[in-house]
Amino acid sequence: MQHVNKLTRHRGQYKPGHESPYELSRSRIENFVRCPACFYMQQVLKIEFPSIPGFNINEATDILLKRDFDKYRGQSETHPFLIHMGMEHLVPFEHEHFELWTQSLHFGATNRMNTVHEPTHLLVGGGLDDVWLNTKTNQLHIVDYKSTSQKSDGKEITLEDPWKAAYKRQMDLYVWVMRQKGFDVSDEGYFLYCDGDRFSDYDFLGTQNAVMKFKMSLLPYTVDTTWIEPTLFNVKECLDGPRCPDHDPDCEHGHFLKQVLS
Repeated sequence: MQHVNKLTRHRGQYKPGHESPYELSRSRIENFVRCPACFYMQQVLKIEFPSIPGFNINEATDILLKRDFDKYRGQSETHPFLIHMGMEHLVPFEHEHFELWTQSLHFGATNRMNTVHEPTHLLVGGGLDDVWLNTKTNQLHIVDYKSTSQKSDGKEITLEDPWKAAYKRQMDLYVWVMRQKGFDVSDEGYFLYCDGDRFSDYDFLGTQNAVMKFKMSLLPYTVDTTWIEPTLFNVKECLDGPRCPDHDPDCEHGHFLKQVLS
């Protein structure tokens, strides 16, 4: 029997000259965009940065939304929410690997939501929240679930807050990856926002359970993928660089280290 020599995966600490493509998640690429120095310290020098607890409530709303849309995945009808929004032509997309595409922690494995950028030998990917099929155009729309709770009554949710630039880049990258995988993906993606309602007059606490209401917003976003390939080349140059680059002027870690070392 002939034995097939499987390549070992290249992840974690970057190793120059490794034969396998280096696995970079969407969040790691975002780290590079924010500060090349922090990225280099984490990926090349393997310095562990302080961690923060996960956002369990946000994770819960993601799970519940996906569970609701899964009921209509592969069916001829769509979710009543989309019908109410006048978007009955959008249906949850069914694919044999869809569940694998949602597994962000295993994005580098087979049949996950990833692609290899051959010029840089980088394997890029992440974990999707959802994909909707447009039955009018047969194109796919990438969907990202977001959760928040507005602190001002009646304030409209938009994508204009400065920190939401990272959300947009996430959407850009997921569209780019899915196109690299051969799918016809629309330039228009959607952010489905759950906004915990702290202002309406309703009973929150019952005899045994508490029920929080969420206002829902569906925000369209036109992607811009032009930044991705130039960024991947810059990432590769950074990884192969002989020394750690300077911190971004707005990097909080950089400011902290400067104060400590001064």
